[in-house]
Amino acid sequence: MTIRFFLLALLLQTGACSFFDSDEDDSAKNWTVDRLYNEAKGSLDAGYYSKAVKYYEFLETRFPFGVYGQQSLLDLAYAYYKTEDFDAAVSACDRFVRLYPQNPHVDYAYYLRGLTNFGRGKGLTERFLPLDTSQRDTSSALRAFRDFTELARKYPDSQYIPDAQKRMVFLRNLLAQHEVHVANYYMTRGAYVAAANRARFVVETYPKTPSVPDALVLMAKAYKVLELNDLSGDALRVLELNYPNHPGLNEVAGIVVR
Repeated sequence: MTIRFFLLALLLQTGACSFFDSDEDDSAKNWTVDRLYNEAKGSLDAGYYSKAVKYYEFLETRFPFGVYGQQSLLDLAYAYYKTEDFDAAVSACDRFVRLYPQNPHVDYAYYLRGLTNFGRGKGLTERFLPLDTSQRDTSSALRAFRDFTELARKYPDSQYIPDAQKRMVFLRNLLAQHEVHVANYYMTRGAYVAAANRARFVVETYPKTPSVPDALVLMAKAYKVLELNDLSGDALRVLELNYPNHPGLNEVAGIVVR
């Protein structure tokens, strides 16, 4: 009896909420632009992001060129980001940059686009389990890195640069590690030329990242198997000079070409 009463109360509560939302939507049609913006901003500040999206979309439809148009579009992009509607968030940021390139907050649009791509693809599993993201698709990470790079190039004095730079360091390390994973895969498949090329790409494109010594090891191994001894020796000398205690030195020495 208690469970049935609880379910009945829950259904009644849900119905009441639905009715309230519908009633509120109807009344919103008669709101002024100021009232509509204040309701949207209030929902955003309170963390009701889905509700904020609804109000901002309605505001953009009714008053596309109003006094709140520019700020509303930025707010809407952020609300999309918080609701994990990443495609819509990127689209809103792009639209803001295209329509309002002289806006004093346009740097935020670039930053938010980077944040969106940075967070794209991180589902619940990745958030709560210690998975190696470098072994997953890194296309979003590459887009985020490019977004932050563009922000730094166009607005070097932006207040968002310090955070963007920290994220760029993380992304460079992630992208470099991903390339090492790919190079290792090629090695296991016997595609030594592809492995060497991928490893060399890490050394040339992502210098000073933690993945460089592993990339040098892969280059030395692949070139040795290919009997390109000069290239293998070059990679080995760089490894010895900069990482004299790396275990990969013994791995390369242990390779016997037959």
